[in-house]
Amino acid sequence: MVYRNIQNTHRPTKTSLTIVIKVGTSSICDEKTHYPLLGNLSRIVETIIRLKQQNHRVVLVTSAAVGTGLRRLNLQEKPTRQALVQAIAAVGQGRLMSMYDDLFGRFNQTVAQLLLTKNDLSQRSQYLNAVNCLEELLDMGVVPIVNENDTISYSEIKFGDNDTLSAITAGMVKADYLFLLTDVDCLYTDNPRTNPDAQPIIMCDDLQQLKSTITVTSPGSSLGTGGMVTKLVAADLATAAGVITVITRGATPENILPIIEAQDSYTAPLHTRFLAKSQPLVDRTWWILHGLHTAGTLVVDEALADAIHPFLSRQGIASASLYAHSVHRVEGHFVEHQAVRVVVQRHCENGVVDQITVAKGLVNYSSAEILRIMQAQRQNKITDLGYTKLPCIIDKDNMAVST
Repeated sequence: MVYRNIQNTHRPTKTSLTIVIKVGTSSICDEKTHYPLLGNLSRIVETIIRLKQQNHRVVLVTSAAVGTGLRRLNLQEKPTRQALVQAIAAVGQGRLMSMYDDLFGRFNQTVAQLLLTKNDLSQRSQYLNAVNCLEELLDMGVVPIVNENDTISYSEIKFGDNDTLSAITAGMVKADYLFLLTDVDCLYTDNPRTNPDAQPIIMCDDLQQLKSTITVTSPGSSLGTGGMVTKLVAADLATAAGVITVITRGATPENILPIIEAQDSYTAPLHTRFLAKSQPLVDRTWWILHGLHTAGTLVVDEALADAIHPFLSRQGIASASLYAHSVHRVEGHFVEHQAVRVVVQRHCENGVVDQITVAKGLVNYSSAEILRIMQAQRQNKITDLGYTKLPCIIDKDNMAVST
């Protein structure tokens, strides 16, 4: 679906904007030699300086710690062994920041490094500390440079790629724009390298509908972890937080300025603009959905699943709590106060069982205790466990509904 008739009425009118720019490995390092692309890096830095001169606040989310480490260690290929990749990232991270500090230092611009993992944001206090730190840095005129902490991350606490990290960061700082710089000008209906009939998508206000009408198979570069698929995921996360998301070419970062300044997306340099949701999620709901590691799953009955969505508030918070009588099955092992998915299983016509996520929330009990509560509930022996009333598994205030 090519959106060409949507009026560009969602452009922020503030004179000072908060802008998050995500730069991928392919924009920083040569894919084969791993040498830094100093021309690209210089243009990125100069663009950020020009944005700062216009009184905008800028956060840079960067990749390439592994790519930079490979060059420093004279290694030809990215290894598969996790410990070795982490060691290479540890070497490259310092070199990468040194390059940024040197380039920004030419303009007397102070930078700061923030290395994050999903585990850092899993506690509400730590999440708020990270938010406050970013805000203080921006208020001081510093450019925060954010990267995933690859030296200690493992699969369960990784954001997965820096596209996702940039969307989380954009939500944390309540950004006006998130720019995802990539190796193409914009999103196309198909791969333009193999399909000459592929059409550019200029503007989109319905990401779910868009996903069903385009073909996206790009896996990303040999050094990077993302691709166009992860950029659509990032756009979904960021627009839900009220952030306009833009995909544009990383080799021409100077296009960011005319894209922001253009009154109409079609008069700006080629890019894809995803419009922000008109009713973004509140901060706590956003944190529950995207800041917390999912430790397990509660399978609930269809009646509860059907009841959750009609009684939503405008900001994704459920109006009903979850009790044991609505839980059919507990999957995984978790402890109290961890986050779990709330899913419903629906039987399709072809006999396939489809599992649909309807919410995510913080449980009041461990998986083992929930199983005991469910068994006591079925046997009408809930008082034997010491409860005077039916225990609540997830309070409505601690449950965020998937939209």
